[in-house]
Amino acid sequence: MTERMNLSGTSPLSLILRCIAVGFFTATIASAETNNWPRWRGPRDNGSTENGSYPTKWDATTNVVWSAPLPGKGCSTPIVWNERIYVTAPSDGQDSLLAFDWAGKPLWQTPVGPEKPGKNRNGSGSNPSPATDGTAIFTHFKSGNLAAFELDGKVRWKTNLIERFGKDTLYWDYGSSPVLTEKDVIATLMHHGESYVAAFDKTTGDLRWKVARNFTTPTEGDHSYATPIVIRHAGKEALLVWGAEHLTAHDAATGATLWSCGDFNPESKSNWVAVSSPVVVGDMAVVPFGRGSRLHGIKLGGTGDVTATHRAWVSNDTGSFVPTPLEYKGRIYVVRDRGQVVCINPADGTTVWTGDLPKGAQSYYSSPAVADGKLYAAREDGTVFVAKIDGGFEVLSENKMGEPIIASPVPVAGRLLIRGEKHLFCIAAGK
Repeated sequence: MTERMNLSGTSPLSLILRCIAVGFFTATIASAETNNWPRWRGPRDNGSTENGSYPTKWDATTNVVWSAPLPGKGCSTPIVWNERIYVTAPSDGQDSLLAFDWAGKPLWQTPVGPEKPGKNRNGSGSNPSPATDGTAIFTHFKSGNLAAFELDGKVRWKTNLIERFGKDTLYWDYGSSPVLTEKDVIATLMHHGESYVAAFDKTTGDLRWKVARNFTTPTEGDHSYATPIVIRHAGKEALLVWGAEHLTAHDAATGATLWSCGDFNPESKSNWVAVSSPVVVGDMAVVPFGRGSRLHGIKLGGTGDVTATHRAWVSNDTGSFVPTPLEYKGRIYVVRDRGQVVCINPADGTTVWTGDLPKGAQSYYSSPAVADGKLYAAREDGTVFVAKIDGGFEVLSENKMGEPIIASPVPVAGRLLIRGEKHLFCIAAGK
């Protein structure tokens, strides 16, 4: 029997098979997003998930599934792939990657080179979080050690960026996490000196490209601790990079600058360093700046210098200095350093509502997460607050972990992972 062709030249049977394939692919992606947290801000780089049920209140004996000791102080956020948890930490003076199973049992621990300890109370030599594509894990440390690991802990390759490209001059501890494109792992360094974005082949570690990213700024304005985001530009992979008072997009294949947006500091104020990272919702990048005093809405796309055409809005009365904002159901949520929570409409930057988490002697440095309609925010003193955000703001609980917390909470597969200074905790609803 001859298949009847439609006007596009595609048979009905082919269309059915294509729909089945697309449905399977979509289901696979949804499953991966539900069960995995492959990088610092999650599978969609937005710090949130709409899947699963998560705990509201816990203590040392209630809802804590397990806790595992860590060999040294690190501020990186754990990642999860196929019920395996990966986290970086120093161990015996070595930068190391650790793996745990879903029950909290240590699986392996692999060193990659000498540690360079953190110099600040709320920092460490293991600030950047690992990232995985499901075939390997990639890490970057303050020491300059950049490495790829097989899923069994074997080192695939490693190199040291400080030895190759020079030491960083950052005032605070290095914190930009590695980012993965289809073919490469991306590392950035933006500081006073030669700043760059560099791509390394994920399989071999060979340098694929390295481009300079230098801008003249007031004192410390050229320093950035932000993590890039992979976006699409004209249907192709691109990198969104924030720092040195410029938001830039780069071709993922070559590193070439596609567009650049500046004028984030028209008053030329000193010490306006970029710490928190942007968050993308739709075609808008929301960029925190001004030491927590401003938010910018920048439309993605364009070519060349888009400073005069793509700034959609500026909010001069709110922002975040250290915690990175998150996106949930089309809204932006900002946890400010002293605990104020602001819900923002990303289309025009208007404030939908504000609320307040309890203040303490210490600030909020951890970037928040949202799951099950609840906001999870950790204060540096080790208190994790849970708040309702759907339809308004209400603090639901205050949970003391007993040790400082800088890493971001990770909601994945119905579990909440919290990395403290000394332990990795796993918490579940109704446990």
